Amino acid sequence: MPEERILVVDDEEDILELVRFNLAKEGYQVICATTGEKAVEITRSELPDLVVLDLMLPGMAGLEVAKFLKNDADTQNIPIVMLTAKGEESDIVTGLELGADDYVTKPFSPRILVARVKAVLRRQVAKPPNGSEVVKIHNLFIHPGRREVRVDNKPVDLTFTEFGILSYLVRRPGWVFTRSQIVDAVRGADYFVTDRSVDVQIVGLRKKLGPGGKFIETVRGVGYRFKEY
Repeated sequence: MPEERILVVDDEEDILELVRFNLAKEGYQVICATTGEKAVEITRSELPDLVVLDLMLPGMAGLEVAKFLKNDADTQNIPIVMLTAKGEESDIVTGLELGADDYVTKPFSPRILVARVKAVLRRQVAKPPNGSEVVKIHNLFIHPGRREVRVDNKPVDLTFTEFGILSYLVRRPGWVFTRSQIVDAVRGADYFVTDRSVDVQIVGLRKKLGPGGKFIETVRGVGYRFKEY
């Protein structure tokens, strides 16, 4: 059974109880808060292993909470899963760029929320590969040092930018990255990369990867992720 402590922040009591019940059923220790100010106070004092954070909060909004926590040395490494309404795509993008790890849209399935929480905690524990280590995932083999990519053991010829984007995505499988995050990651290698050109690069990358291209998933209104499973 898990021993992690999770802070759930939502001003709607029924949603708060729904999330608390389902996480507690999985064995997590659950702390609750109904305001952004209280969420910051609890996070700084209790240092939970993860925060489930509603964006629409009275007083200090969820994005303000996320920004505060990610700018505080004591709390910046605590993962955040955002709860957001479906129409708040701009808030999702902002939250991810502030450092949130994932998001779930309302109305939501408790099972999906629990699965997302488990996945984020699992990624938090696992040591991610650094930029120099060989990556083997699904049917892909990526050797950063040799700038070599193989799909089903067949070599794939990628441009400098395509290789940079693929390497960035596969280092955090399951994580959602915005277009601007991808741009920032590869800009040092190619100054012509823009938010819009990322879409073009992804199209070309999927085509070259063939059967491996299906693992690059478009997250509508937000960006891209490399499928974990």
